[in-house]
Amino acid sequence: METMFTKGFASDNNSGVHPSILKAINEVNQGHTIAYGDDPVTQRAIERFRQIFGSNIEVYFVFIGSAANVLGLKAITQPHNAIICAETAHINVDECGAPERFTGCKLLSAPTTNGKLTIDAVKKHMHGFGFQHHSQPKVISISQVSELGTVYSAEEVKALADYAHSHGMLLHMDGARLANAAVSLGVDFKQFTGDAGVDVLSFGGTKNGMMYGEAIVFFNPQLAHDFLFTRKQGLQLASKMRYISAQFLAYLEDGQWNSTASHANAMAQLMAKRVSGIKGVTITQPVQANAVFATIPAELIQPLQKEYFFYIWDEDRSEVRWMTSWDTSEEDIDRFCSLLERLVQNYR
Repeated sequence: METMFTKGFASDNNSGVHPSILKAINEVNQGHTIAYGDDPVTQRAIERFRQIFGSNIEVYFVFIGSAANVLGLKAITQPHNAIICAETAHINVDECGAPERFTGCKLLSAPTTNGKLTIDAVKKHMHGFGFQHHSQPKVISISQVSELGTVYSAEEVKALADYAHSHGMLLHMDGARLANAAVSLGVDFKQFTGDAGVDVLSFGGTKNGMMYGEAIVFFNPQLAHDFLFTRKQGLQLASKMRYISAQFLAYLEDGQWNSTASHANAMAQLMAKRVSGIKGVTITQPVQANAVFATIPAELIQPLQKEYFFYIWDEDRSEVRWMTSWDTSEEDIDRFCSLLERLVQNYR
């Protein structure tokens, strides 16, 4: 059968669903079971998360990443609080104001050169504590992988967590690409999340081969107080939750997450190697996961997009973003880079 869509490099969200995930969905699509997460598949998935992240966690499944971020943040804040994040953070740029609308909190963004917050960047917002006219800083939120494709080390995460905790604050991690970060760092999930001081984690698999589904992990169960009701009011309580849970079981079983993320990261490295040798192309960020950021001649963007769709990141700089996925092939990279080379030669 001829495919309906051409592979591009716009987003790992655009990729299909891994066969093992589809198989897992089909396997639980038999008969009837209790709804709303009281089914045995969901209980097994929760137990699997506890094996990975620690027995003293609370985990809740939701449909999408924005909901995981918003509801996780809502659980640990009051409307008079502020959330500090990078100016490029997904919660600041790509969630349509949902974090501010549903938490009531003010987002305080800090400029970064590489998408990663530092303590120095956070410090400019660390004032007004106890002053009733100012929003009270309560959470530092970081993205792992960052929106610029960079990865926080476990030590960098711990430094931010320690700083937050020393000021009575909490650390939230948007882990939409957590698997890509784990592969990049060569460590297990817990080492750079719970062990590093993360308080609340949004753990995503959609960008790495799952159909849909995210998990909100609370490393301190007290922070999840009444979260059952928060999730329900947030319209994220799935009646047929087994279809999310089954995906996570398959995703976490036998290193499935690792193989798909490793492949996506490797394809980004291959792309970076190929395009770095093309005159007029400059890579602008370290390639640490499955994203390649580069500047190219502006005249080449439109003809290149006709064959391979991708996003312009900074129009003024002619900077683009190319994302690789679990199903990106070396042939995809080769054809894309060959086209780019031809366009550059014609442009020159």
